[in-house]
Amino acid sequence: MPIHVIHNRRLYQQIADQLRDMIDRGEYGPGDNLPPERELAKQFGVSRTSVREALIALEVIGIVSVRVGNGVTVLPPEEQAAAKDEAKPSALQQAARRSGWEIDPELDLEISHELDDEIPPFKLLQARRLVEPETAALAAVNATDEQLRSIAAAYARNVEDNRNGSHTHPGDRLFHIRIAEASGNPAYLLLVSHLLGRKYGMMFQRLQTLYTSKDMPNRSEHEHQLILEALQARDPVAARKAMRAHMDSVVKIFSRSVPEHSVKYQPDPLPKTTSRAS
Repeated sequence: MPIHVIHNRRLYQQIADQLRDMIDRGEYGPGDNLPPERELAKQFGVSRTSVREALIALEVIGIVSVRVGNGVTVLPPEEQAAAKDEAKPSALQQAARRSGWEIDPELDLEISHELDDEIPPFKLLQARRLVEPETAALAAVNATDEQLRSIAAAYARNVEDNRNGSHTHPGDRLFHIRIAEASGNPAYLLLVSHLLGRKYGMMFQRLQTLYTSKDMPNRSEHEHQLILEALQARDPVAARKAMRAHMDSVVKIFSRSVPEHSVKYQPDPLPKTTSRAS
């Protein structure tokens, strides 16, 4: 069975699945060593780190044994039984079920569990400003044609939302999430989805109500178009620059001064005083 060069996201998942299929077909039998990492990386057309992640995933689900310095050995059928009894969606999903993502009990008391608390708007934008330019640059390199189409579809939804006067802008947020998805890095997708995949919190909603300029949706739409064009041109430098400019623009709008005539000034009440008898 020929090895297919990997072009898509989540490289190690696909590598693991291909290797597992080869083992199931008998191309590598019990006790056989898989080719060295360097050779596999060359055959798949990926980095050695992606191959290493794939081999670790296969070990987690009980298909191979990884021994540093001794190579990767296919386990006997009886030791693979547990893995074969499970449904076979992908090596990644099986590995995740075997070893769930959870708070380390040794750190349980040291980590805040308030993951559902609203992030203050400017802190959220600050984090996005650091993360999203890099997701855009990676997406320009790693996105499949299908993922580029999904980003374009999210942009079209963003345009439609603006035409309909949306106040929640799902297309806008989906546009950013789709870019993170196309970056090829699940950690970026997790971060951006967590920041944008929920309804706007009350603080962010109020910030929008008070400080969003009338032309902001159209400006944002134009900036999104520039990002999309850079992605479609597969230009990581332009994509990073366009995303950074977009995030800077959003921060600038929400940070702008409000004209005095648009705010009704109400002084704080004076503290009550008690009179002393003379």
